[in-house]
Amino acid sequence: MKVLSVTSECAPLVKTGGLADVAGALPAALAPHGVEMRTLLPGYPTVMAALGDAKEVMGERGLFGGDARVLRAKAAGLDLLVLDAPHLYDRPGNIYAGPDGDWVDNPERFAALSWVAARIGRTGAGRWTPDILHGHDWQAGFMPVWADAPSVMTIHNVAFQGLAPADRLEALRLPPDLMTRDGFEYWGKISSLKAGLTQADRITTVSPTYAGELMTPEFGMGMEGVLRGRADVMSGILNGIDLEAWTPPFKTAKGKARHTAALRAEMGLPATDGPLCVVVSRLTEQKGLDVLADALPRLVDEGGQLVMLGSGDAALERRWTEWAAHPNVAVRIGYDEALARRMMAGGDAILVPSRFEPCGLTQLYGLRFGTIPLVAMTGGLVDTVIPATPAGLLAEAATGVQFMPVTADALSRAFDQLLRLWRDPETWGAMRRRAMRHPVGWDVSARAYADLYAGLLEDRATA
Repeated sequence: MKVLSVTSECAPLVKTGGLADVAGALPAALAPHGVEMRTLLPGYPTVMAALGDAKEVMGERGLFGGDARVLRAKAAGLDLLVLDAPHLYDRPGNIYAGPDGDWVDNPERFAALSWVAARIGRTGAGRWTPDILHGHDWQAGFMPVWADAPSVMTIHNVAFQGLAPADRLEALRLPPDLMTRDGFEYWGKISSLKAGLTQADRITTVSPTYAGELMTPEFGMGMEGVLRGRADVMSGILNGIDLEAWTPPFKTAKGKARHTAALRAEMGLPATDGPLCVVVSRLTEQKGLDVLADALPRLVDEGGQLVMLGSGDAALERRWTEWAAHPNVAVRIGYDEALARRMMAGGDAILVPSRFEPCGLTQLYGLRFGTIPLVAMTGGLVDTVIPATPAGLLAEAATGVQFMPVTADALSRAFDQLLRLWRDPETWGAMRRRAMRHPVGWDVSARAYADLYAGLLEDRATA
């Protein structure tokens, strides 16, 4: 079975968030299940620089403002099809935005990706033709509009909907008859995400709980009606992580303690008898980092510590920079993959207080590294962390702490629970061992994707 994965980012070549990690991990995860996956990716400068030997397998003249070509290459263990379109992608810095905000031609830039994906589905790229097209998020949303091949759309975060003014309809090569409520019209605008949700053969999202949440006004962000109408073709398949890439650098509690001491030393924190908590996150309202700032006194006043790594909203960056003056708080604004790994290895607990979280990966990394997750009770955080309730502890199943609602009071109470658990070494040690044994890889989810693809092909064959 041949599947083309269509994505705007793919780790380790280009990454702004968890989408890249998933896109980068899926091909290897699916290979044991008989799925040959190639990844179609825009030719950003970092991607082009990583290609080495590449072969042109398709040309595309006049692609939204200029000529383009598709290159076949292998890089970072991935089998790639790269859309080389310098007029769209040869830009410095962030792949979605320039110094003054989002690139104004983002609708065309990612319509081009969808257009080429649909063409590959019809005519192939070189001698390779996919059986199924699998698009990720709004950047691939127009693909099902143009595709003849069976298509799957995965929602990684419904908050990003790919909006464009209605007067771009012709420029985006879109059929006017779909500029309707049942097509891609969204409050007078064009939504590429809605295009994918209404036109794809199957819809998935990245956890079972988020799939249900998306059908409610609280979490659907205006798409809940669309998704309720397509509930029969929608499913939640939990993300996993690459277990080899995230192998703990220690095997014993003493080894973990050495990494904790090293992290404290690196971040200039004193030794204490409280837990060292870590956060690796975008600084946004979604991630609940404002609530964490409000609740943090409860943790640090009781001897806990925090190391924060992230960037994003300017006001939150300023607020967390101010917190860095506290002797038990260390803050690094920005993103550093190597530091993030050292934080996972050295942290006693990882905090994920998100208002909504489609799946979340940092809590999975935390489980893998024995860094106990303290998480909000939403989305994939519900599906991956077994809470230390009385029943969870009695059954010897608990792997973390959950709280709700996402308020400073509730998070403060969760800190109280975390501290009680920490002060019971036997219970804490048992939770850590269970966390490190908890299955966080791709085995079960890869089989679910393979079954989804097979069912889609069977339905097409019998239609």
